[in-house]
This record gives sequence, C-alpha cells and structure tokens, in this order.
Amino acid sequence: MWRKRVIVMIVIIFCFVALLMGRLVQLQLVSTERFSKHQVNLIESSVKQRSQEMIIDNGRGSFLDRNGEYLVHKKMPVLILFPFLKNMTWDVKKVADIIEVSPSSINQAVEQAKEPIAFANPEIVTLTEQQMREVNQLEIPGVFAVEKKYSLTDYPAEQLIGITGQNPNTIQKRYPDKELPVNTLVGLTGLEKSFDEFLLPDGESKLVYHVDGIGGPLFGINVKYVEPANPYYPVNVKTTLDKEKQEMAEELVDKHEIKKGGLVLLDIETNSILSLVSRPKINKKSPFDEEGIHNMMVRQHIPGSVFKTVVAAAAIDHELDDPSREFDCNKTIMGNEDPNYQHGMLNFTESFALSCNNTFGTLAKELKEIDEGIIEEYAGKLSLLGPVGWEGDIYHFDHFKQIADEDKGRIFLEESAKKDDNFVKMTGIGQHEVRVTPLAIANMMATIARGGHAEMVRVATGIEYRNGTSLLPFEEKSLANDDISPYTAMKLQKLLREVVVNEEGTGRGLQGLPFEVAGKSGTAETGIMDGEKQLLNKWFAGYFPFDKPKYALVAVNLGVDDSGGSVTPLYADMVKGLYELEHHTTERNSN
Repeated sequence: MWRKRVIVMIVIIFCFVALLMGRLVQLQLVSTERFSKHQVNLIESSVKQRSQEMIIDNGRGSFLDRNGEYLVHKKMPVLILFPFLKNMTWDVKKVADIIEVSPSSINQAVEQAKEPIAFANPEIVTLTEQQMREVNQLEIPGVFAVEKKYSLTDYPAEQLIGITGQNPNTIQKRYPDKELPVNTLVGLTGLEKSFDEFLLPDGESKLVYHVDGIGGPLFGINVKYVEPANPYYPVNVKTTLDKEKQEMAEELVDKHEIKKGGLVLLDIETNSILSLVSRPKINKKSPFDEEGIHNMMVRQHIPGSVFKTVVAAAAIDHELDDPSREFDCNKTIMGNEDPNYQHGMLNFTESFALSCNNTFGTLAKELKEIDEGIIEEYAGKLSLLGPVGWEGDIYHFDHFKQIADEDKGRIFLEESAKKDDNFVKMTGIGQHEVRVTPLAIANMMATIARGGHAEMVRVATGIEYRNGTSLLPFEEKSLANDDISPYTAMKLQKLLREVVVNEEGTGRGLQGLPFEVAGKSGTAETGIMDGEKQLLNKWFAGYFPFDKPKYALVAVNLGVDDSGGSVTPLYADMVKGLYELEHHTTERNSN
C-alpha cells in the first residue's frame, strides 16, 4: 500500500517538475517577446528591471504647422540628472553656476530622485545652446544637457489632429504583420489615425544606466545614449495649419461662447486648412464618452439658407434669374402670409441678399420640373456631397485619405422626395433632409471665389524625414466632379457680396471691415426642442477680400435658440484678426 503511495507521489512530483520546466522553457525560449494574453515582451521587461532610463523621445512621429513649428509636442533643452549622483562627489556648484540656479536646489532634487529626472526649479529649467555645451563639456557622469520631447496635454486643433492611446486590440487588428510592443501608441482619431502607419515609432531615444538588484552600478557609472538605428525616423507630418491663426481662432470661438460648433478657415490659393476649431473640447479623462471627441467641422449638419447658393447656381445656368421677375417675399414657401418677415416684392438678387424663402422654394420647384436631379447635380458641382478632403494613391496606400473621419453630404434620403413639391421647396432652403459639413461649405466658397474650379482640401503638404528632407509630398488635386462655369461663379460672387452690402442684407453686420466680405448666412431649424423653443443651427459662410480672394471662412453655432447665438460677431472678429496678423507680419518683415 505504501509503495503505491510512493509511486503516486513520485508521479505527482515528476508532473509538477515537468510543468515547471515547461514554464521555464516558455519564459526563456518560446514566448520571450509575446508572453501571456497581454503580449508582454519579457526581454524588454528584464532589461527595464536592470536599468534606469530617461526617455528623450518616444519615437512616434509628430505634426508640424506650415512654418515648421511643433503642434502636439514641444522640444525643450533640459538638464537630466541620474539618482546615483547622491552617492558620489561631483561638482554641483559648477553645474549650478552654468544654468544659473542654486547648488542646494540641484542637490535637493537629486536626493529626492528615485529615477532620472529633468531638473525642475520649480518648473523645468530650459537651457540655452551655450549652457548645454558648457554642461556637457564637464563630462560629469549622470549629468546631461539634452533636448527632450514632451507631449502636450493641450494642443491646437485637437479634434483635427486627433488623439493617441495604447490599445493592443487595435494594434493586432490594424497591423497583424508587424511586431509591435503592446504599449505602442497608435492613432485613434483624426490625423493621428489617418497617418498612423507613418508615425509608428522605430524605437525610443533614451539615456540608460544599468543597475544591480539594489539599484547600485552594474557596469560602473557609465550612462549610454540609445536611439533607433534609422537616422531618418521619426518622421513629421507637415500640416497646412498656421499655428498663430489657429490659436487666434480658438480664442475667438471661446470668447464668443460657441458651445457646439466652431469654424474652418481655408487658404483659397492652395485650398488648404489654415485653422479649424471644433467645440465642445475633448474630455481628456474620458474622450470617447462625450461629444467633444467628434470634429464638428467634418460632421454633417442642417445648413439652412447657406444652401440657397446651390439653388442660385442652378437657377443662373437654367436662366431662372431674370432680374425683372419679382417674388412675393411676404409669403412663406407654402403660400401663406409670413408672420416673421414682410419684405414685399423682391427680384432674384434682392431675394438672395435678404434670404427670401419663398423665392428659393419656388425656384427649387421650377428646377425640379426641368429635371428632378438638378439640385443634387449642382450640390455635387459645388462639392457639397463630399468628401472634399485630400485623397489619392500614395506610397503603398490606395485611396489614402488625409481626413479619414469626414462625413459625406446628402440632399435627399429617398427618391420619392424628389417628386414631392413641398419636400423640394424645403430642400431649396436647406431644410428637410439636406445635410452638409462646414468643411464642404468652406470648400464651396473657395470654389466660387476661385472662379468655379473645385479642388480637394489639403490639411498636409507632405511627410518629412527627421532631418527635414521630403519623404512624401501631397500635391494639389482637383475634385473629380464637374466645375461650375466661370460665368456662373462670377454671378454667384456678386450675389454673395450683395448679402453684405445691401442695407437690409442678412450679412450687413459685416460692413466696414478691413477686408471686404462676400458670403451667405443660414439659420436652420433642427426639429429639436428645448422646452418651447426650437433649437437652430446658425451659419455664416463666405470669403474675403472680395476683389482678391485669399480666405474662405465658415463659422457655425449648433443647437442654439433664436434669442442669440449669431455667428456674425465671431466672423467679423476673425476678419479683423486676420487683417491685423497680416499687417503685423508685414511690419515684422519690413523691419
């Protein structure tokens, strides 16, 4: 009996030892780089346990504005101190004298340090190039003056640029053939997502100091600088954003208390985004649980009377713009007396300036009788059906999109609506099922200002290697739709200017600005009620200067009641701000 028990015990012990050996084989030989469901790299983890390190650059590519300034990162020359300094004698006074701080403040920081630190007193001490050279010439082990890259918590155009995060499932799904650490940062939204494969890190740049089990020196006091083997990475995406104009735009949007909405500013000549502001802001603690994660400038919204520009273009081409014809603008589009607006009899140009609904409801119905597809056709010509962001075949990407999350526009949801006079009339004033993005509206205004030629909207001009040389350019491209004629564009330009110069025009509040503005207002009913008040989308879209167009600008305030929320003051402040920036830039250049 006892022999059987001994045999059983031996078998159990043997199985236990076999399991241990199997586990050791897995740890040491098989799963060294991808252990457990969390895909832990055991080799890297082991090295980290035996070293202290200061990350200088996490290796992920970054975004630059059009002038080469960093947008989401900041590079700062700082003093790096390793904690082993507390156990050695070194010339702290000489270092303190160079960076102009007290020796005691450096000693105190080292005494409290458990890992390498960027010296702060009380904030990070930034160094001049001369100070960095002098510190490094001392060749004190554990003391380094380096340029360190910091990720910014708050950065401009946050919804456009997007956010990053650590997500093993996203890594596995997006890059099944790449050997990436599970803690690799990947782009989750915006340009971070669109350009993610270019921005993936090729390795970190860091200062490394090897230690034993109790934190003592393992190989003396030598600190090694480690960086990726490829000197061309990380790359930078050169955006079209102008940091100075972007910061001004964000300040003005917040000053005018835009809770939901924002603005988009285009450079007409290159058809590129200079600034884009979306509100609400991203909730950094829980970004995907709130509306701020969405870029409102590339989401579809009800445009209201801004859409009358499309009906006007179609009416011009089909000779429905007879200047001698008048429309009864005391009536609604259904033929009833209008309780809010009594404009009397107006011709085509006056109707556009005063935004008469009856005129454009009538014209939309007449266009339907010519061809049920005309309104959609002209919405396409004016690029409202989208997407309008830059798209093309590059490198090893087919149909690469710079703005991956951009909504398309729409005019009708169902074919039957095109045959219904009432639905068509409502469509003619930008209501019913009409949905467009502010970016597409801005592009429409740029198309008209340019004389009718539609182009893709760029937000990046290229991808650059770390040394600034070009990896991949993004050339200007035309949109694959029929342009409106130069004649039609010219007549639209005059209509848009009349909105501002007419003493009763809906854009008369933009008179007297340093740049002459042409544009169109819009107030769209959303069908959403706040108590007894219906919420509205309030728009102004246009371009300026009128004679030599340079900027296309759209401002929108979403979901506000009729007691306020006009975007005309915001629009006026942007125009004035841009003029002042240009004026100051000219002064700086002349000096």
